[in-house]
This record gives sequence, structure tokens and C-alpha cells, in this order.
Amino acid sequence: MSNKNDSAIVVSALKHAAPYIRLYKGKVFVIKAGGEVFADAEKAAALMEQVGILYQVGVRVVLIHGGGPQATKLASALGLDTTFIDGRRVTNSESLDVATMVLNGQINTRILATCRDLHIPAVGISGVDAGLIRAHKRPPVERDGQTSVDYGFVGDIDSVNADILRKQLDAGLMPVVSPISCDESGTILNINADTVAAAIAAELGAEKLILATGAAGILEDINDPTSLISYIDRAALKKLCKSGSLADGMLPKAAAIDSAIANGVQRVHIISSKVADSILLEVFTNEGTGTLVVDDIGGLTLAEQSADS
Repeated sequence: MSNKNDSAIVVSALKHAAPYIRLYKGKVFVIKAGGEVFADAEKAAALMEQVGILYQVGVRVVLIHGGGPQATKLASALGLDTTFIDGRRVTNSESLDVATMVLNGQINTRILATCRDLHIPAVGISGVDAGLIRAHKRPPVERDGQTSVDYGFVGDIDSVNADILRKQLDAGLMPVVSPISCDESGTILNINADTVAAAIAAELGAEKLILATGAAGILEDINDPTSLISYIDRAALKKLCKSGSLADGMLPKAAAIDSAIANGVQRVHIISSKVADSILLEVFTNEGTGTLVVDDIGGLTLAEQSADS
């Protein structure tokens, strides 16, 4: 009897997913996964298995990865201090070497190895390769109208050459992008991975930008984990930022989300990589698991709005 019940559940799940598969087949999803998920081999494999399923059902996936925890750990082992300001890493010459080794070397290569095991034809690329991301060194910025902050070898994006990624996607490959880039003179720059993901999603005209992070999504109250917001628009997101309701690590994500939507991305999802099958639940069910951000709540479908209930 249990086998029949299990079979019925599988068939029901497939029927439920079929409309979504038809809807998203051939569409571009840009997925950004934070470095914390790749610090654990089991969690990394579980996340990449979900990415593999998207690939197998015809979604054209571009994966951007971070590597903050690993870079901090290696920097500490080397006796280097790590400084964050408003959730953004300050990168001096020594920590830049660390970031390059971790992002372009350790994490990117391990993701590609996992993809090999899952039969995903992935190719590793950084912002440096073929001028994928053109950037300049961020100038010192004023903070609180008083202090001038120099972020060091941190880059601000000038442009993204999306044709490089389109050629890979058209060839049936899945690009795995490290957020390291350089300026026109060849100076290596470290760029926030959320910012890179947003810029790439906008240039590709992605159907969705999915930010898989350690947080459950956007909380109305950062001290109350049960205050998860199911969906929100840009205006409300900006209010949360101004009110101080977002923690430091969420601030660069909020800026990246705002930029992505302002430049044409229709749906941005923030989900937790700690929740089992969170990507698949977010893509193939109305309920999802995290927070959906759109330009205007009025543009949500009735099914998307019913998710909050």
C-alpha cells in the first residue's frame, strides 16, 4: 500500500510541476549562492542537485557564487584582519590575493567538480575572462556625511558583456561565475557577488534572479525570525532600508535587488540555502520558501499573492 501511495505522490508532484516546467523552459535564471553553502560538501551537493534539475528541465542557468566565509577563514589563518563596513568587505592587497585564490580557485573549481558528478556541463569563468565584467576601482566614499571610507581593491561595475554568457548558454553549457574582475589596466578587483548577479541578470533579461543565502528571506523585524515577508515591492524594500530594519549583510543584497528590478528583472527571490529543496520549492510552487521582490505588488498574479496566506 505504501508503494502505491508513494507513487501517487510522485505522479501528483510531476503534474503540479508540469505547468511551471512549460513556463520556464528556455528561460534564463540567474542564481547567486553565498559562500556559506559551499563550505559544507553535503549542503553544496544538495544545492547543486537542485540547480541540475533546473538545467535538466530546460532552464538556462547562470550560477554566480560568493566565498566570504572561506576568504575570511583563510585570511585569519594567514594572520590578516577582515573589515566590513555596512555589510561590504574592505579589500587591501593581501586580502585581494586571498579572495582571488578562494573564489577563482577553490570554490569555482569545487563547484565544477560537483557539476561533473551531476552530469551538468558547467564551465568556470570570472569577470576577468574575455572582459565579461568591466569595472573600476571604487573611489573613497563618504559615510554618515563625515568619514571618508576607502574600500581598497573593490570594484564598481561599468558594464557586463552578456554575449559571452549567451554563447555558453546557446552551446548548452552552464556558466559558473566568480565575482573577481579587473579594470582596464588589469588591476584585479573584488566585486560583491550579489551586485554581479544583479548586473548579469539585468543584461541577460533573466526571468528570475534567485539569491540563495543563509537568511530565510527578508524579515519585517530582524529580531523576529517568524516575521518573514512573503512578497514586497521596491518602495517597501527601500523603506525597510531607511528604517534600519535590515541587518548589515542584507544591505548590499537590497541594493542589488533594487538595481536588478530597476533594470528590468521582473522577479527577484531571496531564499535560504539552509531549507531543504528551497530553490525547487520557490520555482515550482506558489507558496515558495522565502521573499519575492517585484517592482509593483499590483503586478503579482493572484496565485503569487495567495502565497502569503
